[in-house]
Amino acid sequence: MVRLNKIYTRTGDDGMTGLTTGPRRLKSDLRVEAYGTIDEANSFLGLARQHTAEFAALDAMLMRIQNDLFDLGADLSAPDTGETLPYEPLRIIAAQVTRIETEIDALNADLDPLRSFVLPGGSGAAAALHIARTVARRAERQMVELARMEGETVSHEALAYINRLSDFLFVAARWANGKGKSDVLWVPGKNR
Repeated sequence: MVRLNKIYTRTGDDGMTGLTTGPRRLKSDLRVEAYGTIDEANSFLGLARQHTAEFAALDAMLMRIQNDLFDLGADLSAPDTGETLPYEPLRIIAAQVTRIETEIDALNADLDPLRSFVLPGGSGAAAALHIARTVARRAERQMVELARMEGETVSHEALAYINRLSDFLFVAARWANGKGKSDVLWVPGKNR
């Protein structure tokens, strides 16, 4: 369990931070950027949850996802180098991906099919979920780029989870918009 007695350590004053496995990296390192962006998405989910209390099932899903995002951050902060560690690093597992897929399907079952792209907005919950979705997509792009770099690893499960997350958040935003009835639809060329 994590135990924080002191919040500031001064060890990052030189622009470096430590990965869970020990090595120090620049705070601008792509791995650090990726798990920082995961944290940003999680913060927007916290904001979205200020608007989802009336939707108990959705709010519970979002709470589980917030916890999963800490798991994902822990996974990214402990890159698999093939070396044996003195502890079992926390990893995203296939069951977490399957659960989010099941929740996408459950929410999507209540929605009418789309006939146009959806503009981000509508209710406060939907707007915040759309922001979290776009931040999750940015994290996914960073993770994909990281996985392609020589000497870096990102697990298949971690990549699948972040990909499903943005799908989930899109469907959840529609669901929070009166199950899609209050979606704001794109009208191509409307303002020409």
